[in-house]
Amino acid sequence: MAKVGIFFGSDTGKTRKVAKLIHEAFGSDAVAAPVNINKASIQDLLEYDALILGTPTLGDGQLPGLDCECQAESWAEFVPDLECADLSGKTVALFGLGDQQGYPDAFVDALGELFDIVSDAGASVVGSWPSSGYEFNSSNALDGDDFVGLVLDQDNQPELTAERVATWVAAIKPQLL
Repeated sequence: MAKVGIFFGSDTGKTRKVAKLIHEAFGSDAVAAPVNINKASIQDLLEYDALILGTPTLGDGQLPGLDCECQAESWAEFVPDLECADLSGKTVALFGLGDQQGYPDAFVDALGELFDIVSDAGASVVGSWPSSGYEFNSSNALDGDDFVGLVLDQDNQPELTAERVATWVAAIKPQLL
């Protein structure tokens, strides 16, 4: 079985596409194909030594399915299991999608929420990402001057996605494999 699992939540399919880009960038049999979180169990995640978890931010900063109208492909039903899981000894890298122009006051807030959940469950989180190159007012995904994971804006900066993914994967690969 693969050593690194990639799991994502999505509402429009953009996060799924990014998860596939990340998988391709690894170019290794040690990384499993991405799985939608609504098709996974907590046991599926616990089978891996390392995890890559991704989410879009919806509305005023929620994870998909939490306090919003999204029903399909969401984190909503999975979060309680994740909050109760023991992720001690697991290394986790996070990525998040957001819209810095449409939601500058809650830019990638769901990424910050996911970070809090996995950190509280004992995971070691790697893969911070610089906040330079983005224009926003506020984000719960900031830790100092850096985001807690890779941040992508497919609405306003899609041309930067491939380069950002490649750079981030090169940085996290040694920490996850």
